[in-house]
Amino acid sequence: MDKYAVFGNPIKHSKSPAIHKQFATSLGEKIDYRAILAPIDGFKIAVADFFAAGGNGANVTMPFKEQAYELVDERTELATIVGAVNTIKLLDDGRLLGDNTDGVGFVNDLLANKVSIKGKRILLIGAGGAARGVVLPLLAQQPSEIIIVNRTAAKAKALAQLFAQYGAVTGYGFDDLPEGDYSLIVNSTSSSMLGELPALDKKHLNNCKCVYDMFYSLQNTLFMQWAQDYKADISVLDGSGMLVGQAAQAYFVWRDKMPAILPIVRSLKAGELI
Repeated sequence: MDKYAVFGNPIKHSKSPAIHKQFATSLGEKIDYRAILAPIDGFKIAVADFFAAGGNGANVTMPFKEQAYELVDERTELATIVGAVNTIKLLDDGRLLGDNTDGVGFVNDLLANKVSIKGKRILLIGAGGAARGVVLPLLAQQPSEIIIVNRTAAKAKALAQLFAQYGAVTGYGFDDLPEGDYSLIVNSTSSSMLGELPALDKKHLNNCKCVYDMFYSLQNTLFMQWAQDYKADISVLDGSGMLVGQAAQAYFVWRDKMPAILPIVRSLKAGELI
């Protein structure tokens, strides 16, 4: 069987082996996929050993995505822009290709849930690595505009400038964020993990159809509940679909087959992925 693995530290909590096993089963394939705990100072050696032993591809999780970026021989455009690699593929000539599937997985989850992007205004909260990874895949879906808002306005403006050549992207601080018909609002910050809310005024939810919190949770996150308490008919999504979506995109990079996302998300939410 073709061999794949996910590298991280810690890694015991990873759902990737169960997710990829489900992908393979759903597509009538068999793969060997395992989780590998890489030493903090030994990631590159662990990856080299894996591919030397016949590995075909790998996922990379925290805290090694930047090291993976430096390790690979070739990078996709998105990985280059993001500055991080979470998917490695062994090419036919023996070189390693680095990709970043987080943003594409996020967009694929939106599309699977019938969230409209084309021609819509999108508000992206946060200007860190998670936000950086999704802007280009979102722009590929032709929204009318992406507005980035961050506690530090300069970071939002810098991130917007990075993608200005690809589409309409602007950056603001929370105090000068313009009101608008934001159809989709995405929280890319760690606020939900910390039990906090972003400093977003509720008025920005008035025309919103969907809020998406990138934090993976089996229940509504604080941000999702805050939005629903203000507007009962708003659609809310957490990062479960992004987790499965980025894995599905990695599977596609490796094997040129795209697994369905939503059935695996349902299994994940039901606690069936072990």
